[in-house]
Amino acid sequence: MIEGDRYVVTAARRDAFRRDGWVHLPGVVTEEELCGLEREFERFLAREIEVPGKDFCDMAGTYDRPIEEWAVVNVMLPGRYHPPWRANVFERRVASIAAQLHGDDMRLDYDQLLAKPPGREDGVFHWHQDQAYWPRTADPRTATAWLAVDPSTRENGCMRFVSGSHREASLRPHRPLHGDRETSHTLVADVDESRDVVTYAELARGDATVHDERVLHGSGPNRSSGWRRACVVAFRSAATVARERELGFTHSHEDAPEVKDRVGE
Repeated sequence: MIEGDRYVVTAARRDAFRRDGWVHLPGVVTEEELCGLEREFERFLAREIEVPGKDFCDMAGTYDRPIEEWAVVNVMLPGRYHPPWRANVFERRVASIAAQLHGDDMRLDYDQLLAKPPGREDGVFHWHQDQAYWPRTADPRTATAWLAVDPSTRENGCMRFVSGSHREASLRPHRPLHGDRETSHTLVADVDESRDVVTYAELARGDATVHDERVLHGSGPNRSSGWRRACVVAFRSAATVARERELGFTHSHEDAPEVKDRVGE
């Protein structure tokens, strides 16, 4: 339920987040609000808003892949490159959600836009845990929200989760998708669907998922005739965000070359 900038998370959904490591929240933004976000999103995709270097890249391929062949278009830190995007209605609602899940000391860590072109069998965001990309910090509390700009279905590559995997004793081994981190940032973890409990998060336009930094997740190919677009914002504790920045870690693919960990979907 929406109350201005606040989205009310029910007790049942708070319990689901703790139990499964993720939760589906319906109607986080209204259709009118989403139309405004969508117009700005399209300006990023059309390159009307400049995003330099590797902060505009293909998350499924290598850094040198021609843009015409991109399968998962990534815009990292849109609020950095386009100030009017900052503190948009989705970000404000997620701030309230993060506070309800984790407490009042949660702060924005990064934002991101993701888009899968139609008919891309290779538009796969491989299984991973976000914490495998990030520096280790004392306080791992995280609420990463993924907003469906288009209806998100199994056909067009919706998010999928290994429910409960955030409670495993250690992170699963991750390996570079394309051989090394200089070629592509992407890491991959193994999931055995005969053993792991995989849940597909099919969302209506305006719905969102919120997930923990340790839950295994990814998304499948876009076999549909339309785009699959999503807005992402991640909130972590103020102490964790401060520690990341002390380490030179900004979630940009352009900053702090000494820090190799990068965030994924």
